[in-house]
Amino acid sequence: MCGRIPVERMVLVAAMPPTPGEAPGEWWENTGHGAAPAERERLDGGPPDEDALFYHDVPPEPAAEALSRERAQSGGPFGRPWPLVRRPETPASFPLCRDDRFPPAAWLRGLVRERLGTEPEERDGGHVPLLSRPPELAERVMRLSGG
Repeated sequence: MCGRIPVERMVLVAAMPPTPGEAPGEWWENTGHGAAPAERERLDGGPPDEDALFYHDVPPEPAAEALSRERAQSGGPFGRPWPLVRRPETPASFPLCRDDRFPPAAWLRGLVRERLGTEPEERDGGHVPLLSRPPELAERVMRLSGG
């Protein structure tokens, strides 16, 4: 959208920062993501189940609701490269979720610096702050966006 309408700042929440021309399906290999979960599993003593990976800090009721609405994702978007030839000049902010398990926050810090050229703004919480900490997320996005 930053190339289509005037935008003062991008705020990327629980995002997979791409590079120009990169398809989402290439992101995993291009970023070395495969090693990140392996290290997390080593530290945690084994792989978490998928619910724990994404919803470990979401209250039970919204987590159950979200899980009941999950659908298989189409593979189509993963094969289409990001259409821009360079990253938008729009400033970016990345509220990094310290407790994120997908992808692990310790690994994501460096990727945000490398790909967005910005220091992530760390906060508590896991991968789905919209469900686990909605007021805090709204306040942070508004602050980061200048609102």
